[in-house]
Amino acid sequence: MSTGTIVVIVVVAVVVLILLALVTSATARKRRESRRQEARELRGEARTRSVQAESARASADERAAQARRAEAEAEELAATARKNRAAAERQSIEAERQSDAARSHHDEARHLDPDTSDSGYEEAVAIDRD
Repeated sequence: MSTGTIVVIVVVAVVVLILLALVTSATARKRRESRRQEARELRGEARTRSVQAESARASADERAAQARRAEAEAEELAATARKNRAAAERQSIEAERQSDAARSHHDEARHLDPDTSDSGYEEAVAIDRD
């Protein structure tokens, strides 16, 4: 082989290596840029999801607070109902006691009054007229 042929082969080999290096470098650069773009998109999606999660958390907290308020109101209403039921029961007992006392007084008055019979029929009629 002549020297010129060897020089041409070496120059061609060097040019091929340089072209190969340039292609490899360009490919690597494109791959890095593609990965950067993908990372930017993932970060954007992560920010969006973080905002959505925070919004969902705030909604959940708000609903929990509303539920606690509703439970407190229900407990308050239940306590009021128990109090009213107890008061009604006391009033019913007192009314029964008063009724018994009135009946006892009527019986005693009927027993003492010489003008009425012991049956209480006339007294019942008189009470109904009032």
